[in-house]
Amino acid sequence: MKAAAASRARLSIGEVLAQLKPDFPEVSISKIRFLEAEGLIEPERTPSGYRKFSQRDVDRLRYVLTSQRERYLPLKVIKEHLDAFDRGMEPPEATGAGPTVPRVVLAADGYPTADAFGPEDSELRLTRAELISAAEIEEQLLEQLEAYGLVRTRAGSSHFDGDALMIAKTAGELAEFGLEPRHLRAFKTAADREVGLVEQVVAPMRRSRDAAAKARAEDAIKQMAALSVRLHASLIKTALGTVR
Repeated sequence: MKAAAASRARLSIGEVLAQLKPDFPEVSISKIRFLEAEGLIEPERTPSGYRKFSQRDVDRLRYVLTSQRERYLPLKVIKEHLDAFDRGMEPPEATGAGPTVPRVVLAADGYPTADAFGPEDSELRLTRAELISAAEIEEQLLEQLEAYGLVRTRAGSSHFDGDALMIAKTAGELAEFGLEPRHLRAFKTAADREVGLVEQVVAPMRRSRDAAAKARAEDAIKQMAALSVRLHASLIKTALGTVR
C-alpha cells in the first residue's frame, strides 16, 4: 500500500530537485523546466499553475540526465527512447543500442505460461518498421499476414502489439519450411474455435455483478489459454509420433 501511495504522490519541483541532486549535482530548476519545455516530461499543473511531478516524471528525468552524462546522447535521441518506453519497449542493453522489445514469458518447457496471456504484452506498441525488424521478416510477408487476417494493428491505432509480434515472428520461422500465410489460416480457425469454448465457460462469471467473479473469469481465461496451448502442442506431438 505504501509503495502504491508513493507512486501516486505528486512532488513539487523543489522536491524533485532534492531527489536528483545527490546523483546529479549539476541539475537545477531551470534545467528541469528546460526539459519540460522540450517535451521530455509532462508534470501536472495545479489550478494556481504550480507544477506537480509524478514518480514517472522523476524516472524520466533520471533517464535523461544519465543518458546525457554517461552516453552523450542528444535530446532528440533521448526523446525517441522515452517514446519507445511509453510504447512498452525496454531500455537498451548496450551503449549505442536503442530500446528493445520485451521477451515473451515462457515456461521451462517452452510453452507460454498463464502470465503470457495477461494484458502486459498487449501494452506493447510497435511501429511497422519495428515489428518487421523484431520479427526478422520481410515487408512482403507482413503484408500477406495482414491480408489473411493473421496480424493486425491495435484497434484505433497504427501500432502493432506483442501478440502481433509473436505471430509475425512465428510465421517467419514457419516460412523457412515452406509454410506460407495462406497455409496458416487453419491455425486461426482452430484458435477461434478454442476461444469460443473458453468464452462459453467464462460467460456466466462475466455476467455476474460480483467483482470477484469477474476477476475469477479473467484468471480462468489466462489459465485455460495456457492449457489450450499445451494441449494443442501435445496433440501435434502425439500425432507426429504415429507417422514416424
